[in-house]
Amino acid sequence: MPKYYDFKVYGYYLYFTSHCIIECMHVHASDSKLTEAGSAKFFVKSNGDSVLQNRGVLTDREIHGIQAFIKENYKEMYLKWSSLSDEGFYRS
Repeated sequence: MPKYYDFKVYGYYLYFTSHCIIECMHVHASDSKLTEAGSAKFFVKSNGDSVLQNRGVLTDREIHGIQAFIKENYKEMYLKWSSLSDEGFYRS
């Protein structure tokens, strides 16, 4: 499972899975097990805003902190995503 970074953000790894690349860009936030059970899922828009699809076990504080981190780093994160996927950003 590709991680966006090797460090944790608000106590969670940010990653995606190889079977997820058929969807638009998104970020899973999970503990060290990197499983979707209990993880949060954020779809990322082209301006760096994110839409929470699944909150998992994350608190409101953790969700807002991760969304702020995504907003600050989405362009760099998109490069990793787009190296494996032809899908773009979330469109609403």
